[in-house]
Amino acid sequence: MMLKNLTDTILLSPSIIATDLSCLGSVVSSFDSSCIHLLHIDVMDGNFVPNITIGPGYIQNLQQHTDIPLDIHLMIQKPELSLQSYIDCKPYCLTIHFESTQQPVRLLQFIKNSGIQAGVSINPATPVEQLYDILEYTDMILIMSVEPGFYGQKFIPSSLKKIEKLNTFIHTNNLPVIIEVDGGINEDNIADV
Repeated sequence: MMLKNLTDTILLSPSIIATDLSCLGSVVSSFDSSCIHLLHIDVMDGNFVPNITIGPGYIQNLQQHTDIPLDIHLMIQKPELSLQSYIDCKPYCLTIHFESTQQPVRLLQFIKNSGIQAGVSINPATPVEQLYDILEYTDMILIMSVEPGFYGQKFIPSSLKKIEKLNTFIHTNNLPVIIEVDGGINEDNIADV
């Protein structure tokens, strides 16, 4: 699936973070791939964020239950230490956090050179302008609209301004970058997002 040409299209990428792991395979199998463009997988290490979720072995097992391309979101400290194991899962997109590494450009290039779409995410407190110099190395920007690491939070309204600024910068500079928004999105605010 090639999503890069769909920068003006709304894509659906539901997260499985709140799904009971004991029945995750059957839940994922029930998803309709004609409506869902990507399956968002949150990976947490207990260091970058306080919670811990799944790792590469579980992700590879999960892939047996779906043909929906995976969007792996690494919420881990020093992703360079385990990046290859997530690349080996062959996701459609692999996203690192801007705040989790001193070398985001090198990691984004490594991901892209592996034939995978490279994404970078920013936390709510990080100004979107900090990403402008690295946009040429990324395919997707993920704006966290909640504090990372917990599900069920309310959408942070100031995220809308970040989305608007980033969208303007991307279009002004004619960059083929997709904007992804993560957290607190529901039927009441999706039109604003």
